[in-house]
Amino acid sequence: MSSESMQSDPTKPHPAPSQWQVPSYDVPLWHGRSQSACVIIPVINEGERIARLLARMSKLGIARRADILIIDGGSKDGSLEPALLSEHRIRALLVKTGPGKLSAQLRCAYAFALSEGYDHLVTIDGNDKDDPEAIERFIGALENGSDFVQASRFVTGGQAENTPKSRDLAIRLIHAPLLSLSSGFHWTDTTQGFRGYSRRMLQDSRLAVFRDVFSGYELLAYLSHRAPKLGFRCVELPTIRRYPTGETPTKITAIRGNLTVLSVLFKACLGCYDTSASSP
Repeated sequence: MSSESMQSDPTKPHPAPSQWQVPSYDVPLWHGRSQSACVIIPVINEGERIARLLARMSKLGIARRADILIIDGGSKDGSLEPALLSEHRIRALLVKTGPGKLSAQLRCAYAFALSEGYDHLVTIDGNDKDDPEAIERFIGALENGSDFVQASRFVTGGQAENTPKSRDLAIRLIHAPLLSLSSGFHWTDTTQGFRGYSRRMLQDSRLAVFRDVFSGYELLAYLSHRAPKLGFRCVELPTIRRYPTGETPTKITAIRGNLTVLSVLFKACLGCYDTSASSP
């Protein structure tokens, strides 16, 4: 991509293939692509948590390794002030204006990143639970041929701190085992949004990630189920995931939210989101 195209009008969304279903979004900040890898941070009303995460990423020098893109689901807390974005060298700010929650946000960010020419995409939640130290290792794995890199607090070298007991048991005894069974790949930590994807995987029509059916939490479970079955190279890397004492920063409510996650899990494992497309 030429420098001229990278510096195209930063106020307008960039075109994606016509067959992709992508929610509408605005691009109030775009400095152009400078690297082949990007880190995508989905946020909505994260307050001081996103500021702490960006500070940690700055201390690690992440912006020297990958462009940082924030996809905002419609925050109203004033946490994404221009001064903060400038201080931490944020390359792009996208604001979803269309319907949907997390999966809709991710579709916006993935479509933008692929259209702008990024080859390696890493996502990390904006709630400061994940240690961004692993981002460098994720990018390295993608550069070395992996298509799907999943963070895991449960593999050797990983660490879980203050994880609510009910969530720990649900992941270990239900979520990860069912997705392992359905996909044929041994997953240990399948609810995490800290992941890395290759361009070739996200663009594959057999996977077809750009569909409106992915609006809430469907996309994460679907990719864990479907990507290994299509032969993409998957790997889990050890990471540290810390829940703050006395606080559980999550958008998943205790009863209704968890029931929704389980419903999505069963649908993913049964192939309800699979597409019949047969060629890349």
